Amino acid sequence: MSTTTAIPTGLTTGTWAVDASHTEAAFTVRHAGISKVRGTVAVTDGTVVVGDDLASTSVSVTLDPSTVTTGDANRDGHLKSGDFFDVEKFGQWTFVSTEVREAGKNYVIAGDLTIHGVTQRVELETEFNGTAVDPFGNTRAGFEAGVTISRKDFDLTWNAALEAGGVLVSDKVVIALDVSIIKG
Repeated sequence: MSTTTAIPTGLTTGTWAVDASHTEAAFTVRHAGISKVRGTVAVTDGTVVVGDDLASTSVSVTLDPSTVTTGDANRDGHLKSGDFFDVEKFGQWTFVSTEVREAGKNYVIAGDLTIHGVTQRVELETEFNGTAVDPFGNTRAGFEAGVTISRKDFDLTWNAALEAGGVLVSDKVVIALDVSIIKG
């Protein structure tokens, strides 16, 4: 890149749409202090507006917590309940960027993440995977991003004490995103 604010090679200015069918938002949380539970949440909408430089580039994404899946229907139902995500009251999660910047060979997309009606600033460590033209003539770009959050920061405090000490669900949640966008 020629300057510290240049957009990645291959991205062109303009509006790109998140391809929900080729995008995954996954999470991992420690269970009972000894194992991990993994799950996904559907990304339902998103836009990346690529400006002339990183400072004029923005990202906005909407996720649907009613689609949470962990491979266990009972756990999924509990996560959707008032004990956790309360999907009846808080029907969507959002991320809106406030800054995009280089971080070595990668990027940081900082912004406001809203889960369970609570908004917190997060910084997504982001890797640009390049661009390609698919067989249908669409120009695509791919990214991987991740962040670790505290459940408590989003008022997600339900837990259960373990007989041997500790709690059932850890506070730390690792979020991993694999995102495909299509040039509009």
